[in-house]
Amino acid sequence: MKELFDESSLKISKIVTNTYSTSFSMASRLLSPRVRKAIYAIYGFVRYADEIVDSFDGFPQAEMLQEFREEFYRAQKRKISINPVIHAFVKVYDQYQLDLEMVNAFLDSMEMDLSKSNYQSVSAYNTYIYGSADVVGLMCLKVFVNGDSEQYERLKESSMKLGSAFQKVNFLRDLRDDQDRLNRSYFPTVNFDQLSSEQKNEIIDEIEADFTHAFEGIKNLPFEARLGVYTAYRYYRKLLRKIKKVEASRILEARIRVSNTDKVIIASKAFLRHQFNLI
Repeated sequence: MKELFDESSLKISKIVTNTYSTSFSMASRLLSPRVRKAIYAIYGFVRYADEIVDSFDGFPQAEMLQEFREEFYRAQKRKISINPVIHAFVKVYDQYQLDLEMVNAFLDSMEMDLSKSNYQSVSAYNTYIYGSADVVGLMCLKVFVNGDSEQYERLKESSMKLGSAFQKVNFLRDLRDDQDRLNRSYFPTVNFDQLSSEQKNEIIDEIEADFTHAFEGIKNLPFEARLGVYTAYRYYRKLLRKIKKVEASRILEARIRVSNTDKVIIASKAFLRHQFNLI
């Protein structure tokens, strides 16, 4: 029965989420069941595409990413794929009327990672941020509002700002791995081997501004999505505060993480604030 294939495909996307990101998995569990399943499918799709360009050294990455893109196109037309992660995503793509432009922008950014090592222009940086993060936030927002186009338009910009903030925090957190293993540098006009306190503070101020804008949107999300998104927001704000405390000269040396204990505390506090309508 095809229903079993549909169900198992969603379960595989959930396994991908839980395997690759404890923080995102924790936040996803605080979403309503309808929202949660769809977000697992979106995360599974973007995670696997990202893995192709980040982890498959020694394999034909460009060819594999193109095959991944082409399989999505085929699945979009057929309404089915033997690749369970793509199949689960296409089900959500159709159900919530996601935009092809969003998917293409995301895959284009993944392709940029195969050819670019330094995003030296602001234009290239913004294009990458839009494709790798903003459109993922917009896809999730499509799920959250469940067809309410007016609400989508009202929350669209804040959702993009939240995606941007998350991605930029990831860039700062993963600086050492990006430079040493992947030979990449995302922030334009910044040499992290000679990073000054002023440059570091400028980046953090930019992220803080994104978070401030995003928070206004979080407060107006549908109830079934608000707690999970707010928890992820609190987690990334905590991570940014930890990054702030690291001296600019040591940022490539430090391994900056939020402990599992802190993650539980963040989720508990977020739950209480949500329950008492204090968000």
